[in-house]
Amino acid sequence: MFTPTDLAQVKLKGSSLSTIEKQIKYFESGFPFMPLAKAAIIGDGMLKLSDSALKVYIDDFEKVISQKHIVKFVPASGAASRMFKSLFTALEEGKYDKATELFFEKLSNFSFYDELKVKLEAAKIDITDAANRKEILSYLLTDQGLAYGSLPKGLLSFHQNNGIIRKPVEEHLVEGALYASNGEVIHLHLTVSPEHKVKFSELLALKLPAYEDTYNVKFDVTYSEQKASTDTIAVNIDNTPFRETDGSLLFRPAGHGALLENLNDIDADIIFVKNIDNVVPDRLKSTTTDYKKALAGVLITLQNKIFEYIIALKTDFPSDNLINEVSIFIKNELCIELDESKLIDSKNKISEFLQKLDRPLRVCGMVKNLGEPGGGPFWCSNSDGSKSLQIVESAQVNFDDILQKTIFDSATHFNPVDLVCATRNYLGESFDLAQFSDPLTGFITEKSKDGKVLKAQELPGLWNGSMANWNTIFVEVPLITFNPVKTINDLLREEHS
Repeated sequence: MFTPTDLAQVKLKGSSLSTIEKQIKYFESGFPFMPLAKAAIIGDGMLKLSDSALKVYIDDFEKVISQKHIVKFVPASGAASRMFKSLFTALEEGKYDKATELFFEKLSNFSFYDELKVKLEAAKIDITDAANRKEILSYLLTDQGLAYGSLPKGLLSFHQNNGIIRKPVEEHLVEGALYASNGEVIHLHLTVSPEHKVKFSELLALKLPAYEDTYNVKFDVTYSEQKASTDTIAVNIDNTPFRETDGSLLFRPAGHGALLENLNDIDADIIFVKNIDNVVPDRLKSTTTDYKKALAGVLITLQNKIFEYIIALKTDFPSDNLINEVSIFIKNELCIELDESKLIDSKNKISEFLQKLDRPLRVCGMVKNLGEPGGGPFWCSNSDGSKSLQIVESAQVNFDDILQKTIFDSATHFNPVDLVCATRNYLGESFDLAQFSDPLTGFITEKSKDGKVLKAQELPGLWNGSMANWNTIFVEVPLITFNPVKTINDLLREEHS
């Protein structure tokens, strides 16, 4: 199936023949559906913090923040092109839908309006003249002007406050100063596309001094790129390798699950994970700040208990009282239902307990489900006979099974990608996160290239299957903390104005 030239190409990407063969087998067999047991709801798999509990957890975090190495991890490589789908249709086909009409009606309300106006004035084009709509779109979307259609979201002008324009990456700097600072240094890690790294670097080189003066801290900004070795092979409909016109193999980026390797390279006590576009102006940041600190407080509290129990269970003669205490903790606080048939005696119990305790830990904020497409919090059945909490995407669910569809539809909450992670063990060593991923939770999609249909494969999602074997805690967070920008007109919402 593979020629020496193919093998050389695979090696050049940093991958291996065995990895490619596994991917092809997944194309042939498909991925199994995630077996949902029930939706995670408040009181059954999800915490709802009272005002007093919120304060306690914030205090717990603030007491130790100066002793912790904290990193804010922001996936920032995604292109913004999908934000402008309706505008591209108008530019290329002359078709104006309701979204496009709203865009032009409210054009002056966007934070990038003045930047766009300057570009158009230089070309002697009146931005207020409806006859110039095509030129306005061209100057917004293409290299003729602002090139927003090819830039990542992190570099677009989102917000304006007292005449000062901010891009999402700047809002993440401010967030870092508010909840991820040890009082001296704020570590921000951005995953970026190689073609955009220079633009990020140039922007931050220009902006950082002012933010450092304002918040009296230093920013340590680092970057990584999605590794070529994580790209997956594309195949034809018959599962044979898809080949380019020159005969070479076609590899495609494998989705956000590929960023597990980037996350694995981060060495920190606490890692905040949040999408690049989920930011708000300063006037709305206080709730986000409080809940980020509280989530971290929940994480630290649980991690301390986990480490204490691991050390105690590793003593020569753990008592029956300790074993019972740990059993209750795993069930009630870590929300793991173990396979009772494996808990035959104390020795088996200790082995099972240690296996479940000694894992990466994440606390995930969840917002009330208002019909957003995407994943949610569920109790799921695992291959080892246990049940645990997972973030599950709709593509992982068998909707032909009425029971599974009913469970999925019963979800009360939605995943906004609001995670606080602990990736070190009780000895202070970093876990190898690849060991806690479930390779059977990937995705297969149908695409096309050069007029030919192909099948593409995505790795297990970063906060889905890639974290399937982490200890997971769900906490309800307010809706105001979730303000993504999926289309350009989302910037017109009050939360972004």
